[in-house]
Amino acid sequence: MENTPELVKALSELKRITGMTLEVRADTPEELENALTQVRCLAQAYREKYNKNHFLQSLMTDSIPAYDIYERAIRLHIDPESQRTLFLVETKNTLDDTVIEILKNLFPSQAKTNLVSMGEKNLVILRPRKSSDTDGDISRIAHMIVDTLNMEALTHVQVAYSGCISTLMELPGAFKEASLALRVGKLFYSEQTVFPHDQLGIGRLIYQLPVSLCENFLKEIFGNDIPDAFDEETTSTINKFFQNNLNIAETSRQLHMHRNTLIYRLEQIEKRTGLDIRRFEDAMTFKIATMVINYLQTERNS
Repeated sequence: MENTPELVKALSELKRITGMTLEVRADTPEELENALTQVRCLAQAYREKYNKNHFLQSLMTDSIPAYDIYERAIRLHIDPESQRTLFLVETKNTLDDTVIEILKNLFPSQAKTNLVSMGEKNLVILRPRKSSDTDGDISRIAHMIVDTLNMEALTHVQVAYSGCISTLMELPGAFKEASLALRVGKLFYSEQTVFPHDQLGIGRLIYQLPVSLCENFLKEIFGNDIPDAFDEETTSTINKFFQNNLNIAETSRQLHMHRNTLIYRLEQIEKRTGLDIRRFEDAMTFKIATMVINYLQTERNS
C-alpha cells in the first residue's frame, strides 16, 4: 500500500532529526497505522536522548564518554570549540516558567546561549564568550542576571560562574567549578549574590579542611566554651565593623549608632569570646573562627 501523508511527514521528520532514511512497506491500513506510531515513537525517543539540553545536562554530569562528545555536538549543531562561560543560577524557590521566560529574553536563542535545567532550583546558562569580554564584563552579566530576576520575577537568586571554557571537553570541570563556588559562597559569604569561581578566598580553604582539624582549631581559640551563633543585630554590627576596616567612627555613623554604644557592643563580644576585634590580629582570628563555626554547623545539619 502507498504511504499515507501522515506517514510520509513522520518519515521526513525522522530523517531531519536523525539523518536516517527508512522505507516502510505495509499491506493493510492497520500495518500503516502501526508503522506511523512506531516512526513517531522513534523520533520522540531520539529527541529526548539527543536534544541539546539533554546532551549538555549529561555532559556536565560526566555521563557522556569523551570520545562521543565531539560527534554528538556536531550532530546537534553545537560548536565544540567555541569559548563559553558557565553561569550557575540558584533560585530560593522552585524554578517556574516566569524565570525561564525572563532568561530567554535576556539571552535570546540567536545568540547561541543555552539554558539547561539542573534541578528544581538550579539552572545553567551557557553563554558564548566574546574575544573582547573581560572579567569585569562577566561579573556585570552575573549581576545583571540577579538584578533582572529580582525585579521582574520577584525572586531571590544567587549566581556562581566559571572561568573561560575553551572546548566542550572542559564543560564538566567548569560545572564542578561553579557548583563549588556556589556552595562555598552561600556558606561563607551569604550576604553576596554573585560568586566568581576564582574569588572564594579563605572560604575555599576552610571548606576543604577535615572536620576534626576545624574542631581542634576552635578549641585552641575558645577552649571548650565555643560560642554559638550571634543574634542578627550583633552579626550585622560585626560585619559592618569589618567592612569599614575596624573604623569605629565610620561604623557608628553608618549604623546610626552612638560611638559609645558601638564600643559597648564590641566589649560584650570580647567578654563572650575573649577576642577584642578592635585589634587586627583578634579581628582576623575572630573572622576565621566564625567561618569555621558556620562550616561545622552546616556539616552537622547535612
